[in-house]
Amino acid sequence: MSLIDVVRRHLPPKYRELAKFLVVGGSAWIVDTGLFTLLSHTILEQKVITAKAISILVSTVFSYILNREWSFSSRGGRERHHEALLFFLVNGLALVINLIPLWLSRYVFGFTMPEYSRFFVSVADFIAANVIGTLVGMAFRFWAYRKFVFPEELGDHPDQHVDADQLDLRALEAAIDPGYDPELDFQPTKGAASRPGSGDPDDDFDELYPGSTS
Repeated sequence: MSLIDVVRRHLPPKYRELAKFLVVGGSAWIVDTGLFTLLSHTILEQKVITAKAISILVSTVFSYILNREWSFSSRGGRERHHEALLFFLVNGLALVINLIPLWLSRYVFGFTMPEYSRFFVSVADFIAANVIGTLVGMAFRFWAYRKFVFPEELGDHPDQHVDADQLDLRALEAAIDPGYDPELDFQPTKGAASRPGSGDPDDDFDELYPGSTS
């Protein structure tokens, strides 16, 4: 059994959407952090805000694809181009929110060189941009995605879904047999002796049509 199957067995359905969102968020965080670290230590060493903005934009495109096709695949309610527009609008606001801790670190608290060592400034930038900023931005995104981008449930959760044909069959059986109890379908061992189809085929036929055989 795979790790995903184990998680699905033990995680209640109502939390699975959040779990998927966190997986996508973690993956996007790796893309964001890796690109930010690369840019802020090379071509954009003196422009860390720009480096962070670029890394967030790249990770946002990555995040939209995975969220649309996996995390919120059971939600929707909007045309795709409206959905995409709202997604990037929400992430634009999240970008501003994400940058606030880094801006405070650099320009309010003054954690810059040469006042502080390169190592200290790098750690301060990392915590502000990639830990605090990411957590605050992620919380805002999850709320806004459900509220505005993917506002409607498109159907029951797959683990809770009952096939429509099965429902129609139960309704037909109830109409034909007034004594039919649909709950017995979920308790075959308890209801086996009380309903046709639980024993020998010939006995079932005789029960349904008494006197038809002799």
